Amino acid sequence: MFTTRPELIGTHGMVASTHWLASAAGMAVLETGGNAFDAAVAAGFVLQVAEPHLNGPAGQVPAIFVTAADHTPRVLCGQGVAPAAATAERFADLNLDLIPGSGLLSATVPGAWDAWLLLLRDHGTKRLRDVLGYAISYAWQGVPVVPRMTATIESVADLFARHWPTSAELWLPGGEPPEPGSPHRNRALARTWQRLLAEAETVSGREEQIDAARRAWSHGFVAEAIDGFARQAFRDDSGRDHAGLLTGQDLAEWSAGYEDAVITDLGGWSLAKCGAWTQGPVLAQQLLMLRGFADEMSYVDGVPTARTVHLAVECAKLAFADREAWYGDVDVPLDLLLSEEYAERRRALVGAEASAELRPGGPDPRLPRVLERTRGTEPVSGALGEPTVGRAGETRGDTVHIDVVDAQGNMISATPSGGWLQSSPTIPELGFCLDSRAQMFWLEQGLPNSLAPGKRPRITLSPSMALRDGEPRIAFGTPGGDQQDQWQVCFWLAHVLGGLNLQGAIDSPAWHTTAFPSSFYPRSWLPRQVVVESRLGATAIAELRERGHDVVDAGPWALGRLSAVSRDPATGLLRAAANARGMQGYAVGR
Repeated sequence: MFTTRPELIGTHGMVASTHWLASAAGMAVLETGGNAFDAAVAAGFVLQVAEPHLNGPAGQVPAIFVTAADHTPRVLCGQGVAPAAATAERFADLNLDLIPGSGLLSATVPGAWDAWLLLLRDHGTKRLRDVLGYAISYAWQGVPVVPRMTATIESVADLFARHWPTSAELWLPGGEPPEPGSPHRNRALARTWQRLLAEAETVSGREEQIDAARRAWSHGFVAEAIDGFARQAFRDDSGRDHAGLLTGQDLAEWSAGYEDAVITDLGGWSLAKCGAWTQGPVLAQQLLMLRGFADEMSYVDGVPTARTVHLAVECAKLAFADREAWYGDVDVPLDLLLSEEYAERRRALVGAEASAELRPGGPDPRLPRVLERTRGTEPVSGALGEPTVGRAGETRGDTVHIDVVDAQGNMISATPSGGWLQSSPTIPELGFCLDSRAQMFWLEQGLPNSLAPGKRPRITLSPSMALRDGEPRIAFGTPGGDQQDQWQVCFWLAHVLGGLNLQGAIDSPAWHTTAFPSSFYPRSWLPRQVVVESRLGATAIAELRERGHDVVDAGPWALGRLSAVSRDPATGLLRAAANARGMQGYAVGR
């Protein structure tokens, strides 16, 4: 099969991400003696500058990692919780039945800063200055504007000019969106980071300085600025002006932490995912169902057959229906949902024709009532699942991704997101805006993902790690909201079933369905729609339509921004690959 790039192979270290500057920064840290965790933190901060329409300093980051000393996958939880004032009654008083997708009402406690610093303190080796310096330099000197960043700013330029003046000042220099390729500076953000460093370095010791920087954020000047700004009212997706609910006290009472990964046996391979406060386990549910169809799926010259795509799509519908009925920051019955017996029962529902119903399983599943209103409406994302702004200018965002492995066997997969420049108005003295992740809660009570103070929203962010015979082998993931754990199915099948290497599996034609509710405002869904890359072939596309799928041809190279790294414990060889779609993602290593 033709691949856009070679799969990288080396022995020292590998970094793959959604932007070349982040990959380069991570590799620079590896070259100066840092480990995979140092490199991931440096890359993560650079992504906040290089792709501000896809993630930001007040966003969140879940990650899965293993250390050289302990090969049991662990989860880093950098998803903040709903504010203490965020109640269903508060939104009912505002006459809202959905949480707006932009503005200040949808902010959760920022999680990325604390999570990255916790990882650095506990598992890294570098000082905070050593890893944060790359991002500070880019924020001060400027980063080249990528075309999607320009397009995002153009889509919300009128909103900025009329309602969010602080965002207009930062993102509309001279009153116009920045040109692609031009340098864009965010010196307010650089000064925020420099001040955090200065406060950290008032104490001695690497770990003590990192903890001081965490306190300066959650208990100091950052929390104070957020508290004051969130009391103002700004326009949001409801078409009205609302003040926020987030306070400095909310920041002070939350910190990042670690959890056990959810590990699913797939026969030889095992899959490690974050818990069901993310959508992560839907990948395991899909792969468990698809194991029973192994003899019916195949790849020809790196391209999946129509039968393969049909089976994957139908299994995705069933898994995501379960996500909607069961997943949330609650006690989710994963022992049932990830059992072989349950997978067999769900697999029996897959027929020869495209299904059009949302069919959750398990005992007494419950779906939000509002879904009857959003069924059959056009998703805000257009049809491709990845654009950051909808056709009518509704503001939503996407995500970035980082994978790193080093020679010692440290490995991490991280999917930062949120705090997009279009999320909410820029806080001028900080140089960033709040996130809008609370839009993923349901206001209807009694559901696993119902809004409650101190609760995490069920997020789409879904890093992955695969083990072979108990040894960590691959870290991978992609941006894409609800599509993340569908495009990862494309990658997995191409690699494990199709026999393609990491780069070939990323380059293989991708697909996804929108036949379940979007996690983003206004929660639309199209029951039979399947979006495919045209490289799937006219014959396969025609067969899918004959099976009843409403097929949308997205073009030859349109879906997914996957990256991946791997390590062979027997030889010590490291490998990496990154997505060529969008012409931003790169893998580096030696």
